[in-house]
Amino acid sequence: MIAITIDEIQRNLISYLQRVKAGETLVILEANEPVAEIKPILPNETRLRSYALCAEEFRTPEYFDAPLPSEIIEQFER
Repeated sequence: MIAITIDEIQRNLISYLQRVKAGETLVILEANEPVAEIKPILPNETRLRSYALCAEEFRTPEYFDAPLPSEIIEQFER
């Protein structure tokens, strides 16, 4: 990761974009504080989400498939 100022990136935008394209991440600083990050976009095939990413974190309640209460059905039928 490279930290650069706004002035630096304005002066050498093309060269910094080439570095990003090569895989580097840039952190843009303003008054020595990070304000933005520029990083390469990964190809779609590497952006796949893991299967069962939240496994065991959510449980379906027993009543999930039970009929809705009549009050709720009436609201849909208005």
